[in-house]
Amino acid sequence: RKNVKSFFARYKTLQWTSSYALPDFPYDIKCILAEKKCPDHSMRIRIIEFLQADMTKYLEGSLYPNSQQYNIVVNALLQAYPFLDEDGNGFFLWKRALKDRFKYVRRPIEDDEQVLRNKCKFGHRRGQTRKSSFAESKPDDVQLQVEEEPVHLEGSAMDVHIKWLKQEYMKTQRNWKEVDERMNVTIEIRRKMINDKAPLKDILRLFPFLRCPYQLFREFQLLTHLDIYKKTVEILEIYSENILSLYVVRNNPINIMLQENLKQHTEEDILKYMKMTAACLLLPDVFGDDSSLFAAVNEEVKVMTPVLEVKNPFNVNSCEFALYVEREELAQLDDCTTALAALVAVFHVFDIPCPKRIHRTLNFLETLVFEVRSP
Repeated sequence: RKNVKSFFARYKTLQWTSSYALPDFPYDIKCILAEKKCPDHSMRIRIIEFLQADMTKYLEGSLYPNSQQYNIVVNALLQAYPFLDEDGNGFFLWKRALKDRFKYVRRPIEDDEQVLRNKCKFGHRRGQTRKSSFAESKPDDVQLQVEEEPVHLEGSAMDVHIKWLKQEYMKTQRNWKEVDERMNVTIEIRRKMINDKAPLKDILRLFPFLRCPYQLFREFQLLTHLDIYKKTVEILEIYSENILSLYVVRNNPINIMLQENLKQHTEEDILKYMKMTAACLLLPDVFGDDSSLFAAVNEEVKVMTPVLEVKNPFNVNSCEFALYVEREELAQLDDCTTALAALVAVFHVFDIPCPKRIHRTLNFLETLVFEVRSP
């Protein structure tokens, strides 16, 4: 029965890949898009609402799209309207907004079997079942924290920005443009805290948006002027086949798991995704590093340094990626590319020393990201 469900889930995903078309937007949205104008905040919300409703139709009423289905819809939107890809970060912005919309729709539902089942599965609020509960604090708790925190900021204007960011983080629908602007304004005080080795939990309490992969990548770009996600995509696309062909990884459990799963699929995009995932996870073994300092695959995170938690890496419908720092979940991630980019970025953004037993792997990645010659 489980295999039958898995088959139909894969079949529906393939249907999306081959047949998904954007909905027929209302006239006013069409006018804005035809003029190639970037929509304002309210218009963006309307576009997201129509996409969410359309996805629900394709899902036959389900309110739980998988990561690949989000990717298909957002890619369709940006291919049809390339000007919506703002500074190359549009994909993350639209995908995050779309996921937030589904959360918003699910939140008040009390009589849908699938919603209730998933709420029970994840403890209703995901943070209650995981140690990293920073992101899921109640609004009342946030207000209390604002009052009790020591003031590290210079001037009341900075206090206002910090308070706004913390309150906005608690919302289901966020004003991402305003978030970007306020994160820009507060970068100096944030960098001072990091340079002064302030505890990570204090930095995240003041700047919770650093938990969002998009903001983590944006912070990296502000520091280095490089698009870490784009660079990581290039690295995995160029090196995946070479990594998988190496003798040193032939009998690795990750590679064996990959080969078993490749037999179950014929679709090019799924095969490519699986190979990139395997190449990512095999990197430490290629360089003779300690893989436990890089990723915990189907096991509990045990190290304090930045590490990926990966569950069911080759299952299209149930794979999960998360970034951990100091054994606390910093961010949930959509795929191996986002996960690898986040792992590299977090070392730089929070100025965390690289462990010696993973140095060669990260040095290889950084050499390619920064386009410098390897020592």
